[in-house]
Amino acid sequence: MPRKLKVFRTSIGFHDAYVAASSQKAALTAWGATANLFTRGMAEEVLDPKLMEEPLARPGKVIRKARGTMADHLAALPEAPIKPAKLRSKNADRRTATPAAKNERRPVPPPSRKKLDETVEAVRQAELAYSEQRRELEEREAEVRRARRALEGEHAGRMKELEERRASAESDYRSAIEQWKQT
Repeated sequence: MPRKLKVFRTSIGFHDAYVAASSQKAALTAWGATANLFTRGMAEEVLDPKLMEEPLARPGKVIRKARGTMADHLAALPEAPIKPAKLRSKNADRRTATPAAKNERRPVPPPSRKKLDETVEAVRQAELAYSEQRRELEEREAEVRRARRALEGEHAGRMKELEERRASAESDYRSAIEQWKQT
């Protein structure tokens, strides 16, 4: 009968390596460890069911999971790289032995913003032109609306006058027909 699988974890850089194995020896073999990480306190058995799910789904395979976020990793770095004393003294001796202008690297200038600034200005100019053209169109639309209202008012007045004249002419015609019928 096969032995029950257990989940083990060890730390590898910024990651934790999980493996589902039947024993600590099998876990060490899966990790490729040459020393007993368990006796050194560098590996342990995992008892958290959430952390055990993925390794148990793939027994014998090493599952790597990042510890923390990239921001956590970057925050853990020192402010400036620390050079060992031996390297600092060698570099200092080397700089004094040769002219500084030949061995030291010149700082690289930052990239030019010229194209970005030109593009930003072009966008700004396009927005200004659009705003001006839109304002002119809105003024013309308002003028057309005023002209339409004036036209509609004139038409309504003219139609009222014509309707009154038509009604009067119709009344006169009916009266004339009545008189004619009586003759």
